[in-house]
Amino acid sequence: MTVHFIGAGPGAADLITVRGRDLIARSPVCLFAGSIVPKELLDFCPPGARIVDTAPMSLDEIEAEYVASKAAGQDVARLHSGDLSVWSAVAEQIRRLEKLGIPYTMTPGVPAFAAAAAALGRELTIPEIAQSLVLTRVSGRASPMPAGESLAAFGATGATLAIHLAIHALDRVVAELTPLYGAECPVAIVAHASRPEEKVLRGTLGTIEELFAADPVERTAIIFVGPALAVADFRESSLYDAYYQRRFRGRDTP
Repeated sequence: MTVHFIGAGPGAADLITVRGRDLIARSPVCLFAGSIVPKELLDFCPPGARIVDTAPMSLDEIEAEYVASKAAGQDVARLHSGDLSVWSAVAEQIRRLEKLGIPYTMTPGVPAFAAAAAALGRELTIPEIAQSLVLTRVSGRASPMPAGESLAAFGATGATLAIHLAIHALDRVVAELTPLYGAECPVAIVAHASRPEEKVLRGTLGTIEELFAADPVERTAIIFVGPALAVADFRESSLYDAYYQRRFRGRDTP
C-alpha cells in the first residue's frame, strides 16, 4: 500500500500530468482537497473508488484514512492543488506517514504561478530586466512569515514577485513595494488561472488598488509585481543569437 501525493495543477483538469492521472486511475481510494481541486479530476478514479473530500477534515482525520487504507491494502491518490513543493501542507502528512511506516510517492503538478503567467502571455524572466522570480506570500492566520522573509526584503532585489495568498492584503502589498519599485511599476492580478472563470487585472502599483476595488476577487489569486511584466524594449536572449556558439548548435557562425 502506498500513498501517492499528486499535484493536481492550477485548476483545469487537463493540466494534470499523465503520471498523476494514471495514479488516480489505479488507486482505489482518492483523497482530494475539495475546496480547490477541480472535481472533474475525480472522473479519472476507478469504478467503485472511495472518494473523500478532505476540505472539512482535520489532520488527525486524514491520518485515520491513511491508516484504514493501509489495513485494507489499498493505495491512496492524495490530490493537492497546484504543485506539491510550495504551500501544499504535504510536509506534515509525510511526517506522520513516516512515523506510521506507510510508504509514499510525490508527483509534481503544474504550479499556479506558471498557469497565471500563461494567462498573462508573459515570460517572467526577461534579459537584463529580471532574471529571478520570487514566490512568496504574506503572514496570515495559517502561519506567520519567518523573520527576514518580508516583501521589503524581496522587493529590494528588484526581482519579479509572485505573491500568493495575499489578495486580501493588496493595500499592504502596494504600501510596502511602492517605495522600492515605484508607482509606475507594472502589476498583474490573475485569479482562477486556467479555469473558465479566469480573470486578469493589469495595472501599476499606483493604480491597482482602484482597479481591484472596481472588479474584486476573494481568493485563488496571485499578485505579480515587477518591470518584466510589461517591458517591450529589451535585449534579445543570446540563446538563439546567430553568433552565439554552444555545444548543441554544431555549426559555423555566419
